[in-house]
Amino acid sequence: MSLTSLKRFLPSAPPRQVVLVPDALFFMRSVPVTEAATAAEVAAQAELAVESLAPFPIAQLYYGHLWQPGATHALIYAAYRKRFTADDVEQWAGAEAVLPSFVTVLNKDAAPAPATVVIVPGSMGFTGLYFADASGVPTQVRVEPLLAEATDADRAAARDRLLAAFPEKYQVIEAAAEPQFDQESPQGAFVFRAGEVESRFERAEIEPLDVRDKADLAARRRAHARDVILWRTFLGCLAAIALAALLEIALVGGAFWQRQRLALEARQKPVVESIMTSQALATRIDELSTKRLLPFEMMALINTVRPPTIQFTRTVTTGLLTMDIEAQTNSSGAIDSFRSELNALDGINRAEVLDVRSRDGVSTFRSVVTFEQDAFARGTTPIEAPPASATPPATPAAPAAPPQPDQTDSEDE
Repeated sequence: MSLTSLKRFLPSAPPRQVVLVPDALFFMRSVPVTEAATAAEVAAQAELAVESLAPFPIAQLYYGHLWQPGATHALIYAAYRKRFTADDVEQWAGAEAVLPSFVTVLNKDAAPAPATVVIVPGSMGFTGLYFADASGVPTQVRVEPLLAEATDADRAAARDRLLAAFPEKYQVIEAAAEPQFDQESPQGAFVFRAGEVESRFERAEIEPLDVRDKADLAARRRAHARDVILWRTFLGCLAAIALAALLEIALVGGAFWQRQRLALEARQKPVVESIMTSQALATRIDELSTKRLLPFEMMALINTVRPPTIQFTRTVTTGLLTMDIEAQTNSSGAIDSFRSELNALDGINRAEVLDVRSRDGVSTFRSVVTFEQDAFARGTTPIEAPPASATPPATPAAPAAPPQPDQTDSEDE
């Protein structure tokens, strides 16, 4: 089960909140920054600029700055803290960001061309942003306030006054509606829409734009990082528990399957044993009817290469094709010669000489000779016995005894 699947069983997160503050509450200035400066260096320079330009101490201000990498100037903005009520500040505590409305239309991926004016409508008037270059950072920002009950004619006149306040302009981009935060923004990203104008910021880009107290923001970032780690740890634990549960279910299922398999094996065991016994009996009958032990043929084949100095003292057959020979000789050199000739002999698969011992000039040894299957293909037809019904040959009659002389006649004579 994936983490995405687990999220369906978890309580949904509360809706994301971003507070957009009216632009009329801020003063804005474009200030130069050091060329090739880093984001941290620009933040320090912007803070010094706010402190030097504001009529109040920086601790009594809500401020932020806008800068794009490669730009030679930054836009700073600040508002006196007492212009915001306690309810306003309390509402900021649960927000992900607190921004002036005008910064939400500054799309870093599509910077306006030089000499372009962007007009942003707001709840308290119009805000005009003038871009003298293509850096994406406005060089002038003016707010034309309007009353809540202003008519369309009043709004048109305020727009004309705003455009007349800027130098030459080749293009005017006007947002059709007030900027709004998109609640469906991806996690960690901020998407704003003002009519057809859409801007996207990552969390790292939105932090310098936030006007809240910087120490509080740093504490919030640390708390957010801690919460993210704890949340991911929690999801990892849930995934581990789910995996353990799946493994347990798999083990239970495997044990059940094993019991079924063993029961089936026990039921089939007598049948298998009967089949194997029948197979072994059939094989034995086939061997007895088609094969027989040929010890004399083995000896005859071995004797064709046996040196005269080697005498066999004992021969034993082991199986149909193996003969174990015990022999002795008074010439130890004849043993190796005998083994080599046996291995070279047709019909012999392998011949080995083992346990060679010498004593009093006589060497004894064992020779294990393995024959090939067709070593005795010829001349191995068994002698047929006479049929059982045949009549045995008649025994010749004993010769008649010679006649004895008549004792009576002899006495008479």
